[in-house]
Amino acid sequence: MTTPVQLTDNAAKRVAAILSGEPASVAFRIGVEGGGCSGFQYSFAIDGAKPDDTVIERGGARVVIDAVSLGYLGGASIDFIDDLMGQSFRIDNPNATASCGCGTSFSV
Repeated sequence: MTTPVQLTDNAAKRVAAILSGEPASVAFRIGVEGGGCSGFQYSFAIDGAKPDDTVIERGGARVVIDAVSLGYLGGASIDFIDDLMGQSFRIDNPNATASCGCGTSFSV
C-alpha cells in the first residue's frame, strides 16, 4: 500500500530530529489552512495524533495529517531543503494549480 503523501529521506531525518526531544505520543503535524497570498497555506506543528488522522512513519519520523488537509495534499511529496537560501520543508503538491513565489501558499 502506498502512502497518500510521500516523505523524502531528508524530510524524515529532519522530522525525526525535531521530534527527538519530544514525548513518544506526539508527531509532526502537516496541515492546510485558509490564508496566504494564494488562498491556502501549509501549516506545521508538533501535536498528538487524532482518530481521523493519517499517520506516516518513516526513518524514525512520525507525521500526521488530518482528513480535510489530506484532501488537498493527496499525492504530494514533502522534502526538506537546506541550501544557501535557508532551511525549509518543500511540498510538491500535484493538487495545487498555482502557488506564491515563496512556496508557502497555493490555490486549487
